[in-house]
Amino acid sequence: MLDSLLALGGLVLVRDSVEWEGRSLLKALIKKSALRGEQIHVLGCEVSEEEFREGFGSDINSRLVYHDLFKDPLNWSKPGEAVPEGPLGTLRAMCRRTDPGPVTIALDSLSWLLLHLPCVTLCQTLHALSQPRVSPGADSVVEQARVLGLIHEDLHGPGPTGALSTLAHTEVTLSGKMGQTSASILCRRPHQRATYQTWWFSILPDFSLDLRERLPLHSELHPDPHTTQVDPTTHLTFNLHLSKKEREARDSLTLPFQFSSEKQQALLRPGPGQTTSHIFYEPDAFDDVDQEDPDDDLDV
Repeated sequence: MLDSLLALGGLVLVRDSVEWEGRSLLKALIKKSALRGEQIHVLGCEVSEEEFREGFGSDINSRLVYHDLFKDPLNWSKPGEAVPEGPLGTLRAMCRRTDPGPVTIALDSLSWLLLHLPCVTLCQTLHALSQPRVSPGADSVVEQARVLGLIHEDLHGPGPTGALSTLAHTEVTLSGKMGQTSASILCRRPHQRATYQTWWFSILPDFSLDLRERLPLHSELHPDPHTTQVDPTTHLTFNLHLSKKEREARDSLTLPFQFSSEKQQALLRPGPGQTTSHIFYEPDAFDDVDQEDPDDDLDV
């Protein structure tokens, strides 16, 4: 599961909620990236550096470059700076990174950044973060940073989450039932159909995954894991499907407007014992009896 999430570059969006927290999965992805030999930049906003590093071994922590916005979000501890950079300046500094080799940037969290930055500015910065770059000293090697973004989707409306979703190459939505956690993974690959897959898992204390079950992989043109598919035939007052007997009864039924030859003859010709009807008309004084000019009485 972790390998499939880290297979693509670009933005990996981890959606969690109050019921199903996503920081443990974020740390599991960070550990997997560090074991692959990547340099890790962490922008910590919601928890302290000590709490975030807790549970990682020394080999993992040695690869973490922690940018702490939890203690001093606006850089007020640096009185020498005329204008504190704040979170936007830190993000822009990450865009100008010069680390050789593959790099993973973890943002904990995008929800905190959305509260301090305009959504448009954040999306532009995320787009710049995930753009390919040329490694120093090797102009022919183009590398793309992987950005891991945690977002608490129950704190935001459809506008900000939809904007971030359009930037994401991979989306992971956490949910579950009966105490078991599931991850619905949506992967978008260039020039290919998007793939959608669901895993059931648990995260161990050392931030490794215990995979329990995987649902079959399927592709969709425009999948949306957050939209519940509703059966339109549910709760109808009539049945849209007919049984074999009902279909035969329908086909043998003669509708009122369908006239067979026998019915036409019965209506046009009186049967035995039936009397024919006659119309007797007596004109009054104002009726027009001029056959040459029937409209003479209209005074036109």
